[in-house]
Amino acid sequence: MRSIRGRLLILAAVWLSVALLAAFLFISQLLESFVTDRFDAEAAAISDALTASLEVDDSRVELDDAPSDPRFLLPLSGWYWQIAADGRVVARSDSLLDGRLDGPAGDFVGGHGTGADGAELRVLRREVTIPDSASRIAITVTAPQARIDDNLHQIIRPLAIALAILGLGLAVASLLQVTMGLRSLDRLRADLAAVRAGHAHRLTLPDVSELRPLTGEINASLDQNANLLARSRQHLGNLAHSLKTPLSALSNELPGDHHGQALITRMDRLIGWHLRRARSAGPRELGQRVPVRPVIDDILLVLRWPVHDKGMTVQTDCPDHAGFAGERQDLEEMIGNLTENAVKWGKSRVVISVTPAGNHLDIRIEDDGPGMAETDAPRALIRGARLDEQGPTGSGLGLAIVADLAALHGGELRLERARLGGLAAVLRLPA
Repeated sequence: MRSIRGRLLILAAVWLSVALLAAFLFISQLLESFVTDRFDAEAAAISDALTASLEVDDSRVELDDAPSDPRFLLPLSGWYWQIAADGRVVARSDSLLDGRLDGPAGDFVGGHGTGADGAELRVLRREVTIPDSASRIAITVTAPQARIDDNLHQIIRPLAIALAILGLGLAVASLLQVTMGLRSLDRLRADLAAVRAGHAHRLTLPDVSELRPLTGEINASLDQNANLLARSRQHLGNLAHSLKTPLSALSNELPGDHHGQALITRMDRLIGWHLRRARSAGPRELGQRVPVRPVIDDILLVLRWPVHDKGMTVQTDCPDHAGFAGERQDLEEMIGNLTENAVKWGKSRVVISVTPAGNHLDIRIEDDGPGMAETDAPRALIRGARLDEQGPTGSGLGLAIVADLAALHGGELRLERARLGGLAAVLRLPA
C-alpha cells in the first residue's frame, strides 16, 4: 500500500493477530495441561485408596473396602476402576458391570483407551505388590475423555471471547494511535496547501521533533524559490524597460501610416504585459472574481475598426453571471489574442460563447476562416512558431501566451474545428 496509515494499520493488525493467536494457543495448552493433570491427580488418589484397601486372605488378594464415589456406581459412566492379580480380576467398580479393562502391562498415566460403549477413556494404570502376596497386582482407574474435553471447552470459550475483546480494544487503540501520530502530517499538508493557495509564505514548525527537519528543508526550498522568482522578475522587468525605450524611439521615427507601426504596437503590448507580470509580487489576490462579459465587450470595442473594415459580424453569447477566478489583465490577454486571431483569419463571422460548468467555464471563440489541420495545432502553441508565413504579420507568440496563461491558472487551451468551418479556440478556465 502507498498509504503510511494503511501500512501502519496492516502491520498492527498482523502483529496483534499473531500475538493473540500465540497467546491463545499457549494459554490453551496450559489450561489443557491443568485440567488433565487435575483428572490424573484424582485418578491417582483413587488408585492410592484402592491400594490401601487391599488385603491377603489365604494367599488370595481381596479388596476390603471399595471407594464410595457415586461416579463409579453409574453404569457405563466412563468412571471405572479395576483390580487384577496376575491377570485375574479381583474387584471392579459397579459402573463397569461385567466388563474388563485390558491394556498393555506396565505403569502409565494419561494413556487412552476405549470403554465398553466405545467412548474414549483417559487411563491410569499402576502395578503394585503388597505384603504376604507374591502376585503382581494391576490397578486401573479411568475417566471419560469427553468429560475432560467439556471442562476444557468451558474454560477455553471464555478465554477466546476475552482475547477477541482484547484484540478489538487493541485494534481501536492502534487506530487512535496511528491517527494521532499522523495528525502532524495532516497539519503539515494543510500548511502546504495554505502556502500553495497564498494564505502563508512559510510553514509553521510542527510540535513533533521528527518533522521539524523536513519542515525546515521545505521552508528553505520556499525561500530559495522566492529569491529565484524575485531575481527572475527583476531581470524580466529590466529587459522590458530596456526594450520599451528603443521601441518608442523607433515608433517616433516611422510615419504614422507605416506598416511597421502595427508590429511595434503589438510588441509594445506584449512587453507591457510582461512588465505588469514582472511587477506583480507574490501570488494573485485570493477570492478574486472578474466578470467575463465586460471584458469581451471591451475587447470588441478595441477591435471594432478591423471588424468594420472586413464587413464581419461578431455574435456573443455570455451569461451575466459568468466570472473568471483570476486577474482581469490575464483574461483580457487570453480573450484578446484569440479574438484578434479570429478577426484576422475569419471571412465574415465570429462567434464568442461562454458556458459556465460547475467550478470552471468554457470560452469558445470560432471563426469561418480556413481553419487549421489537427496536426498543426500542437506546433501553433509553441512560442514563436507561425503557420501563416505568407499571411499577415505576427510574432507567433499569441497562442503560446494564451496557453501559458491558461495553464498558469489551472486551465487549458484546445484548438478544434469550428462549427462555422474555421478554427475554434476553446479556453477552459477556473470559474
